[in-house]
Amino acid sequence: MSRWLRAPLSLDAERTGVDLFDLRGTLPSGWIDFDFEIASAGQVLRVPRLLVDSAGAAGEPVPLPFPRDGRMRGIVRLPEKVRSLRLELCATGEPRLGRLRVREIGAAEVGIRLAAPFLRKRLSEPQVLPAMALKLVRALRAGGAGEVLDTLLRKRPQVSRLPYGEWVDRYATLSAGDRAAIRRHIEALPARPRFSVLMPVYQTPEPFLRRAIESVRAQLYPDWELCIADDASPSAHVRRVLEEAAAADPRIKLVFRESNGHISAASNSALAIATGEFVALLDHDDELTEHALYMIAAVASDADLVYSDEDKVDAHGHLSDPHFKPDWNPDLLLAHNYVAHLCAVRTSRIRALGGFRAGMEGSQDHDLVLRIAKSGGRVRHVPHVLYHWRAIEGSTALSSSAKQYAEDASLRALRDHTGAPVERGPLPLTYRVRWPVPDPAPLVSLIIPTRDGAGLLRKCVETLLATTAYRPCELIVVDNQSRDPEALRLLRELEQRTVARVLRYDAPFNYSAINNLGVREARGEVVGLLNNDLEIVEPGWLTAMVAQALRPEVGAVGARLLYPDGTVQHGGVILGIGGIANHAHRNFPRGESGYFGRLQLVQDLSAVTAACLVVRRDVYLRAGGFDEGIAVAFNDVDFCLRLRKAGLRCVYTPDATLVHHESKSRGKDDTPEKRARFVREVETMMSRWGGELRNDPAYNPNLTLESEDFALAWPPRARKPWEPTAGDP
Repeated sequence: MSRWLRAPLSLDAERTGVDLFDLRGTLPSGWIDFDFEIASAGQVLRVPRLLVDSAGAAGEPVPLPFPRDGRMRGIVRLPEKVRSLRLELCATGEPRLGRLRVREIGAAEVGIRLAAPFLRKRLSEPQVLPAMALKLVRALRAGGAGEVLDTLLRKRPQVSRLPYGEWVDRYATLSAGDRAAIRRHIEALPARPRFSVLMPVYQTPEPFLRRAIESVRAQLYPDWELCIADDASPSAHVRRVLEEAAAADPRIKLVFRESNGHISAASNSALAIATGEFVALLDHDDELTEHALYMIAAVASDADLVYSDEDKVDAHGHLSDPHFKPDWNPDLLLAHNYVAHLCAVRTSRIRALGGFRAGMEGSQDHDLVLRIAKSGGRVRHVPHVLYHWRAIEGSTALSSSAKQYAEDASLRALRDHTGAPVERGPLPLTYRVRWPVPDPAPLVSLIIPTRDGAGLLRKCVETLLATTAYRPCELIVVDNQSRDPEALRLLRELEQRTVARVLRYDAPFNYSAINNLGVREARGEVVGLLNNDLEIVEPGWLTAMVAQALRPEVGAVGARLLYPDGTVQHGGVILGIGGIANHAHRNFPRGESGYFGRLQLVQDLSAVTAACLVVRRDVYLRAGGFDEGIAVAFNDVDFCLRLRKAGLRCVYTPDATLVHHESKSRGKDDTPEKRARFVREVETMMSRWGGELRNDPAYNPNLTLESEDFALAWPPRARKPWEPTAGDP
């Protein structure tokens, strides 16, 4: 029978541990479509996983999506010849499973299911269809249907499981009641700043110019003026449209420049006639949402710069590609101009800085935000899409290669801002700041907890010694009651070779206490915490981490960790996913950009994993080290949150990439005692950091807490300021 027509396999589940269920019956293999019903689970505490034994050998765990509405649904790939299959479901209470439906599916259905969103997006962009078709034909010739499937899977989107248009209709479209409530809230605002919307214009196509102007005139917030500077456009329609608009609305003010000076000069001409308390920046072919200025006004009283989320709009008005941004993130701003649109700046601040700098054309807004940040400006983020960026041929919204000169301008701005060498980043319009390491470089103490697992420890130490370029280093191995003769021989060998100092921690496993012991005994100015199941694969990893850790504003620095198959295990920590926290971009291919490049870019995060963490020793000790009451889970998250509370940043750098053979030496939390300990640590984190866990400033409330792939949240958690909150009259 065709695999297209196969009926669901007969499976049932038998509990074999507190969080483990053996799946019995006809075991599937290859690609499967699954639907697991959870009769009772409480709060799921971490990513559900399938534990697979294939051909007598244990394979890598297969992560599943977080449950929604009491069900886990999706498609995953299992190895061939599955011998046993267990479901790991860690949750508060006693998790119970209901109906299990599993169906094996073939490559054709997989390709359609996983590539459909990508294909829908491409069909809406006819200009890219010929190149896409040629790529698929080449794949077919090179490797048949299998290669076509691999090509489609490499291109599948990782952001949203359902169409963005549906999300907008459901959660981001104002009703008549919303508009009425917004108008009432505007009247009740204690302060109503006036906005000067600056719009430099040059040769704008007439339909887009009219839409940009009308998007300002349609604002629900009435206290605005539109300051337009035409940069000597040769086409007659530009002056005609602008003069018609000014005649129709006295809030529209015009400047016609006599010569073309490019965007910085034109923006300064518009700024010269601005009288508002804030200026808002609008490109000549983009559009504001009707509540954009109201949303800025609602938070502007204590800010010098306010920015919002954004999406893209095509020539036909279709919305796509929403960019839901983090709150203020200085290191991400050094990597690329994530602030972008909508951006509103206090007028006195921008004038004190001299306006837009000539010579920064193409990145004049990036340069402005950097200068505001350097001058101590207060920044606020509005987590709502308030700006539609026009995606048409020749715009950076559609193709970053359309304005390569913008990279040169940003490089100059970043070098001025940091005083450090800056180079182009791994993606278009992204950048790498190369923070210096002093000469002589400080001693780094690398601390490796271990128990048995001689093969893992040997690979970790030998690859570290053979590959790491940074010097000077000392290696401290903290042995936690190893009993295996081979491991004991290896520890003696490391001491005899003077490769490492070996400390003994003769007590039950406590990751926090073990690392605290290592740091106390460390001689280095900088300490690095390393799991014993790491494999060093790049020479520059430690140099990159130390360079970040030596910055006075930085606390902890985390690396990018890969599974042995090259997919991402850790791309930083996002709070709230699964209840407490989880790793960003888990299971993404290493080479993918991630959500708006964030997998490949240095950035500030609320936490990073202690599996590979570098920190100045004095910072570690001043923070009190790891909390020894949190023995195993989330002690690194707790430590990072305490650093952040003390005013220090936690930085994720993909410039340090290592392979992580995750948790192979310690084993799984599959006994009642271990599970009880895990639940206690969850409760500690919730009581200590509950508010922060629900509102990660490095994430966005429009993104999901159910998975690590930056998918849309259904529904979003972003507060609407016109709606009353609990406790309001």
